[in-house]
Amino acid sequence: MVDELGKAWLTIVGIGEDGPAGLSPASHDALAHAERVTGAARHLALLPDLACETAVWPVPFEDGIAPLLAQRGRRVVLLVSGDPFWFGAGSVVTRQLEPCEWVAHPLPSTFSLAAARLGWPIDTTQCLGLHAAPLARLRPILAQNVRAIVLVRDGAAVGALAGYLRDHGFGDSRLWVLEALGGPRERIRETTASTIDFTDIVHPVAVGMAVNGDGAVLATASGRPDNWFEHDGQITKRPVRALTLSALAPAPFETLWDIGTGSGSIAIEWLLAHPTTQALAFEADPTRAERARANADALGVDRLRIVGTRAPDGLADHPQPDAVFIGGGLSEALLDWLWTHLVPGTRIVANAVTLESEALLATWHHAKGGELLRIDLSDAAPIGTRRGWRAHYPVVQWSVSR
Repeated sequence: MVDELGKAWLTIVGIGEDGPAGLSPASHDALAHAERVTGAARHLALLPDLACETAVWPVPFEDGIAPLLAQRGRRVVLLVSGDPFWFGAGSVVTRQLEPCEWVAHPLPSTFSLAAARLGWPIDTTQCLGLHAAPLARLRPILAQNVRAIVLVRDGAAVGALAGYLRDHGFGDSRLWVLEALGGPRERIRETTASTIDFTDIVHPVAVGMAVNGDGAVLATASGRPDNWFEHDGQITKRPVRALTLSALAPAPFETLWDIGTGSGSIAIEWLLAHPTTQALAFEADPTRAERARANADALGVDRLRIVGTRAPDGLADHPQPDAVFIGGGLSEALLDWLWTHLVPGTRIVANAVTLESEALLATWHHAKGGELLRIDLSDAAPIGTRRGWRAHYPVVQWSVSR
């Protein structure tokens, strides 16, 4: 919807700590002609001379969407921090709108300002927004020499972040506490995660991290060590997991169904493959379901959705996946359901250990094609004073495109 002059009704204005001094001419013009200006109380306080109607945006943020949409037809300005589309409010608001309904005037983001102050190349610096996200999202990036800029809620969250680093063996990490960047209250202080003792940190605040320490590092390749996952034996072991992830072939923005998830290791590694992937883990055993959730939380992938059902019951209630892994509950009925209901092109990977399950996969491979792989693994184990090969149960893997 556009106004009577043919312009978008909503203008999203990025504002910094320097208030009106940092705004572009286009932002000043939008504010001068606005009938209503809305934004966080902190942002509105930066513009005390507004002549039009103002409204403080509520918390949580989503509660302000409906009142904003009710203003269609009026000239409305939404104030947001810096760049609205980098860990900002812009994408949350505009997904409700047609492209013709809004324009945006961004400013440098806190990430850009922090990188400029620290002299860090932003293209090789990890950037995370943890205002309302768990600190465990840091876990996959904790490795020697990693640099990160992290947006956090307040001073207490800075202390919690330092504590998280200490707890995971990275207490020697250098921290730069960056307060109110770009404005008259700007302050930057350096410390370490193990020695931080600041009690007067003001909002808004970001933290620059140069990771250092001897904590365990989560590898970037598929097939992470089994000891990263709590389990009761129901886990796809590391070498088989690596081959399984290779067959599943996760790609950006794709969704996995992990049926009979057990410890959740396959779904979690799928999620670790790219920050845009999604996964649904189907697990009928509540103890295992909770364990899978805990594993995902510990490894910083809070995108895992646990579904407490035994497949194929309840599968139809969820959006179609791009790939399906069957790690438990393999049966003729399940394969029939998947082949009937999944869209063509969906990748299916099933692992079998028992003779009965192997025979089932051999039958389906003969009928539907794909690849059938037998995985025989042995590792060295003591035999008296010497060593020999200890064989594991072979795994038969069928992978096929529906």
